[in-house]
Amino acid sequence: MGRVSQAQARENRERVVRTASRLFREQGTHISVADLMKASGLTHGGFYKQFASKDALIDEATAHAFGELAQNRAAALEQGAGRRAAAQRALIDAYLSVEHRDNPAEGCPTAALAHDMAREPGADGAHRVYTQGVGDFAEWLATEDEDGIARLCTMLGALVLARATKDSPLSEEILAAARAALTDEG
Repeated sequence: MGRVSQAQARENRERVVRTASRLFREQGTHISVADLMKASGLTHGGFYKQFASKDALIDEATAHAFGELAQNRAAALEQGAGRRAAAQRALIDAYLSVEHRDNPAEGCPTAALAHDMAREPGADGAHRVYTQGVGDFAEWLATEDEDGIARLCTMLGALVLARATKDSPLSEEILAAARAALTDEG
């Protein structure tokens, strides 16, 4: 087999980062490099041609996931005709939905990676990216009357509890209660 072009190497790297971002949110950062590369459709041996270490990949995959979250916020703002309150409402509704609860791989890195960030001593870069992403998300959720951190904590806590109680009626009740608390439906 011949050498891959620089363009192909870039595409392979991007594929690994996208795959890792999804799998880390779904399964946690403990997934093996071999399994991650297999899911990317690449060989295990190619990993170290692309990344200095698994921690370096965790850093990049975390940044990628928060980039997706920022894109979702921008899309919500666009759908809300530029009105921040409408965009926040749309995002809260999507965040506290059964679909989001059931699809962590495509969901918010704030909830999906919290456990790993708290326990990953070697992921300094990822921890910084995570902390910045949480701060940015909380800032975006802030209103004139409500603190963004409190709103984010409500959303995050509700999502984590809803995922943990997924096979019971309590799960959807948790999502509905948090939605009501955050959108004045109650």
